Order: sequence, then structure tokens, then C-alpha cells
Amino acid sequence: MDVYGAVKGRRSIREFEEKDISGDALERLADALLSAPSAGNLQSRKFYFVTNPDMKKEIAGAALKQNFIASAPLVVVACADTRIERKYGERGVNLYSIQDAACSVMCMMLVAHELGLGSVWVGAFNEQEVANVLRIPASLRPVAIVPVGYPANVPQPTPKVTKEEAIVFV
Repeated sequence: MDVYGAVKGRRSIREFEEKDISGDALERLADALLSAPSAGNLQSRKFYFVTNPDMKKEIAGAALKQNFIASAPLVVVACADTRIERKYGERGVNLYSIQDAACSVMCMMLVAHELGLGSVWVGAFNEQEVANVLRIPASLRPVAIVPVGYPANVPQPTPKVTKEEAIVFV
């Protein structure tokens, strides 16, 4: 699969088969996360791979009761590392570390698609509740939850804005 094909073919998956993800696939997902670029190469991000069923249920509850999250064999919680402040100050905390985590997540989602896995970016959640469930240290901020698994259903593409609406050539 080429990158363009992955970008165009990837869908947000909210229904998963009851099938475990292989160790090799988990390694590829981890490699994708860590291969993404980062501000100043500080890599101000950390990821929690959650497979524990009880913790997945608690995370789903913290995500406004989006219960489909708990049905995924893997739930990745992406965190921004606020220790980037030492080098980049407030902008590092409020922007760069979040961009680092976001870029990593997108790379992982594309690799997941290449592997025949589905995923969805979940941004609606209570950060403190997720941090409490995973015992995340205060220096880390949960910024995305990504359930990953084999799709039970692949939705049709959603409508997108036109290039004219979204892109300005200067």
C-alpha cells in the first residue's frame, strides 16, 4: 500500500472484531509512533498501550461513555510531555508537545491501516480521569485516545470540504 492510498483509504473505525493484535503488529505500531518528527527532536510524548479490559472500560467512561473504546483490543493513550518547557517555554507546552503527540498518532493510524487494522481518534474525554486511570505523572498530559483493532465494519467515506474552501494559495 502506498502512503497516498493509506491516507485516502483510512476510515474512523468504531466497531472491532474480537481478535487480538499480534506482537509483530504491536511493534510496528510502536515504531510508527516513535518515527514521527518532533520539535527539536525532544520527542516530548509518551504512549500508553492499554489492553487490560477493566482499564479500557474506565477509559471509555472517562471518554464521555464512548463504550466502543473498550471493545478494541488495544487502546493507545497519547500524552504530551510538558517537560519540553525547559527548552521551548510555554509555547512548547501548549503547542509543540501536542503537535509531537498528534503527528505520532497519525503515523500510527496510517500504519495500522496498512496492517489491516482500524482506528479512530478520540478527543472527547476528561483528561484528569484518564490520567487517574493510568496513573499518569503530572508532567504528562493525555491528548488523544486511539482504539485500535480489526474492523468489524468499515464506513463509507465522509464528505470533505472542497480544496477551494480549505486551501489558500499565496
